[in-house]
Amino acid sequence: MKSAAPARRDTLDRDRKKRVETAVHGLFLVLGLVTVGAVLLITVYLVAAGIPAIRQIGLGEFLLGRTWASTAADPSFGILPFILTSVYGTAGAILLGVPVGFFAAVYLAKIAPRRVRGLVEPAVGLLAGIPSVVYGLVGMLVLVPGIRVAFGVPDGAGLLAAILVLAVMILPSIIKVSMTALESVPGEFEDASLALGATWTETVFRVSVPAAKSGIAAAVVLGVGRAIGEAMAVMMVAGNVANMPSLFQSVRFLTTAVASEMAYSSGLQRQALFSIALVLFFFIMLINAVLNGLLKRKEDQRPC
Repeated sequence: MKSAAPARRDTLDRDRKKRVETAVHGLFLVLGLVTVGAVLLITVYLVAAGIPAIRQIGLGEFLLGRTWASTAADPSFGILPFILTSVYGTAGAILLGVPVGFFAAVYLAKIAPRRVRGLVEPAVGLLAGIPSVVYGLVGMLVLVPGIRVAFGVPDGAGLLAAILVLAVMILPSIIKVSMTALESVPGEFEDASLALGATWTETVFRVSVPAAKSGIAAAVVLGVGRAIGEAMAVMMVAGNVANMPSLFQSVRFLTTAVASEMAYSSGLQRQALFSIALVLFFFIMLINAVLNGLLKRKEDQRPC
């Protein structure tokens, strides 16, 4: 009888652990379904709210029209300037921000002394916590006048100022996620590379970075998402005028087009703003699909 008690206790413990594990799995399943349901709900709502205006205006006129005059007596709803501005602004921010963020992450994760990392890493976290309106305010008060003086233009608010602000804003996401990916690389990989005679720099860039490629790609995707979706900071430094994109000319992004007019919009104008949101949504989905497809293709082409 004494020997049966520990066995019964072990059985009860296993049953309790199994019930807890089942409950946790069920909770995660519910949370995952809620996330998927939220995305589907947003998609359905944007499609339902945005399609009527596109039908009334015309798909070609809406996407390829160069004039946006939503409050004119004879309104025009062409969003080509917004699309091109968003594309150029995001591409410029990625070209500037990704290399800086990547090399900063490599330095902090693999090269920097502990004291330097202890100072820089909290600063990166603080940079991520700064509200976007603060970035816009600093850009409006410091960056825009600096561009005006440096390049001798009448107004420094334009595409260049927006690119620089967005490049700074995406740095924390790229640095933090890339650092996490680099730190998760097994130490055995690096030890084997060093044992074969490689230097530490060669080991970092030829072993650690390729091994963390998927995490670094996720960091880039997050950076792209933030650059495309930012509105307030961009509105404050880009001039918010519906012009075709130019570095030193006031421009308007897709996000700022929605944010600047939604408060007083009505009728077809309001429906057109929902159509812009729909275009922005599919634009982000397309970029994520392309990046993930390229990453998957490289994984499939890797020799076994």
